[in-house]
Formats: sequence, C-alpha cells, structure tokens
Amino acid sequence: MRNRRTTLLWMKDLLEHMNRCHDQLEWASEGPTSTFLTESLLVDLTECRKLCEELVESHNGGSGRTLAVSA
Repeated sequence: MRNRRTTLLWMKDLLEHMNRCHDQLEWASEGPTSTFLTESLLVDLTECRKLCEELVESHNGGSGRTLAVSA
C-alpha cells in the first residue's frame, strides 16, 4: 500500500490530467479525438476512485469499512 503523501500526489496528478482532458474536450469536435479524451477521463476517474478508497481504508485502519459512493 502506498503511503498517504504518495497517494495524494498521484491523485493531484490525475486531477490535473483530467482538467487538461476536459479543456481539450471542450474544443474537440465529435469523432476519434472526443472518444479518446472521454475514455481517458473515465480511466482517470476509475484510478482516482481507487486512490480515494485506499485513503478511506487507511483512515479506518483497514477495518474493511468503505465509503459508499453512488455511481
């Protein structure tokens, strides 16, 4: 398991990448570019969620409790 600082830095990088993808998506026309950017955002979102779950688990001391997030 990563330490908290590393996890937070990774999350920051993911969020910055998502912000750049979002900016590009605003200007992209429909088609392959739009599809690529959207898929990239979904991958980043999944990774960010995993990191959040790691933080919750480490905060709970590995008690198995997780944050309930509706999709």
